[in-house]
Amino acid sequence: MAIAEPAQRQIHIEELAPNAPECTLSGARELLLEYGRFVIAQPGAARFCFGALENEAARLPLSFIEQGGGCLLARALDEPVGFVAWRDVPAAVSPHAWELKRLWARPAARGLGLGRALTQAVLDRAARAARTAVYLDTAPASMGAAHRLYLEMGFSPCPPYNDNPVEGLAYLVKIL
Repeated sequence: MAIAEPAQRQIHIEELAPNAPECTLSGARELLLEYGRFVIAQPGAARFCFGALENEAARLPLSFIEQGGGCLLARALDEPVGFVAWRDVPAAVSPHAWELKRLWARPAARGLGLGRALTQAVLDRAARAARTAVYLDTAPASMGAAHRLYLEMGFSPCPPYNDNPVEGLAYLVKIL
């Protein structure tokens, strides 16, 4: 899929509900698994558990709703092109905070501002839900554009808040 013409830059973002059409959920699952395949192909990701991600994908969106969050699917030309999820951060880390997870834009759709739009959509939801912060972890060596985007959007470095086994992570937070 090539998305290049200005008229094709129409992006639609929808929150996934358990009763969403199967074609919508299937598109979201496919994007989440693409994200996982990308991660395991990166150096330092040897301990990333793809099996856990497959279970997460199979149960979308409940796998995030049951953790106090949700997930969004971005479409361009009615094709799934981007995904992001969020969930509660353990109260011991930060009460009333979310963790942004699994931000992914298909390579053919990069440059459309999907990462920014999806991240902002989660931040907007967090603010409406009276959350005080949004946390995330990212791998700057393999996800440099995402890391730069988060910093541009006001995320700041913070101490590790989870036990993610992937090496070389940067931990970030945005106070709302």
